[in-house]
Amino acid sequence: MDLTLTGKTALVCGSTQGIGRAAAVELALLGANIVLMARNEQTLRETVAELDASQGQMHRYLVADFSQPGEAPAVLSQHLAQFPAMHILINNTGGPAGGALIDAKPDEFTQTFHNHLLNNQALVQAVFHAMKDAGFGRIINVISTSVKQPIVGLGVSNTIRGAVAQWAKTLSLEIAHFGITVNNVLPGYTETARLAAVLAMRAKSSKSSGKTEEEIARQMESEIPTGRFVKAEEVASAIAFLCTPAAASINGINLPVDGGRTGSL
Repeated sequence: MDLTLTGKTALVCGSTQGIGRAAAVELALLGANIVLMARNEQTLRETVAELDASQGQMHRYLVADFSQPGEAPAVLSQHLAQFPAMHILINNTGGPAGGALIDAKPDEFTQTFHNHLLNNQALVQAVFHAMKDAGFGRIINVISTSVKQPIVGLGVSNTIRGAVAQWAKTLSLEIAHFGITVNNVLPGYTETARLAAVLAMRAKSSKSSGKTEEEIARQMESEIPTGRFVKAEEVASAIAFLCTPAAASINGINLPVDGGRTGSL
């Protein structure tokens, strides 16, 4: 099984913490050159210095704030003008604040739509020709199991992530014949800052019945067949496999990494 990514270059978004950082680490271990993209330059510097480079890789970073319209694709375009090779794109951006859908304001939808779908589209357009010329491309979108089963209290996120999933499926039909695959990885309850925020939100909810965050966490874990939260490294392993030559015929799928919690096929 061919799992090597030696000579390949991967852009990993949101890569200074959580799933994005874990994905960058895993892809580097497989031999890829990593280009980190996030908004905190100090954390980017620290992360890039920690990536494995035992196979002679060259790792870099790009500073961009995904909440600012046009910033991420502009920064990437400048980078590609100097370093045109790009074989892998990991679209990964933090989700919006939680809350009931009925209470959501219009700008919450538009900001989240921009941060996720529009940025994804612009980044794909920026790297497409490099992937096409190489005859090899992997586009992985880190979304959520909410595209299969909505998560209570994350109304805006559920809505926009569903749109991203449909966008990705459509894209997978259009560009696969160039050797470029498009897949979605759907993390379940994963040990990240995002999960901590969800626990805090639920503890403050009027429906929590006074339960602490620890009690809510235990209840959530009881809903997972494996009996525990997912680790970011486990999601990263799925992402990395889909990027390898071995996964060349896996295209247009939604892959849950959730311990079996999602109640659908």
